[in-house]
Amino acid sequence: MNGPWLVVIDMQVVFGDPSSAWFTPGYAAIEPTVARLVEHFGERVVYTRFIAPEHPTGAWVPYYELWPFALVHHSDPLYELMPAFSGTDHPVISRTTFGKWGDELSTIIGPDAAVVLAGVSTDCCVLSTALAAADAGVRVLVAQDACAGLSAADHQRALDAMALYGPLIEVTSADAVMS
Repeated sequence: MNGPWLVVIDMQVVFGDPSSAWFTPGYAAIEPTVARLVEHFGERVVYTRFIAPEHPTGAWVPYYELWPFALVHHSDPLYELMPAFSGTDHPVISRTTFGKWGDELSTIIGPDAAVVLAGVSTDCCVLSTALAAADAGVRVLVAQDACAGLSAADHQRALDAMALYGPLIEVTSADAVMS
């Protein structure tokens, strides 16, 4: 097995801009830590973006009825990576689902690779990605200080839930990952 890949989850304007209805408090606090991880991992970095589907179906219909502002084209500035992460040469995976684990990510990291997760929000997209990757047999490390939730309590509850999946999922720190 080669070294782990860093998966930077949804560090986008829609979650990082305080004027957005989906702003993640704590985003600004984790951005420098995520940037350090990106530098540390070099070429072994993948970014993800949450985007709205063109035509929501199923349970996504009432979801977007609650959040109509987000039902815009994937090229809308709302869904761009935040400036600290834009203009990257790293792969960027865009998905209409909370969880970012799937064929695209699996193909990039290759068989038997481990992933380090960082980004937003701990209690939604990070959690959904971690559980799906673990189910697929991927070793998942969650850099807790490089993730932010909708609140400190939600962040901690998500970390506690992911810790239940040990040893498939390990909750750790950015410094431990980089040591």
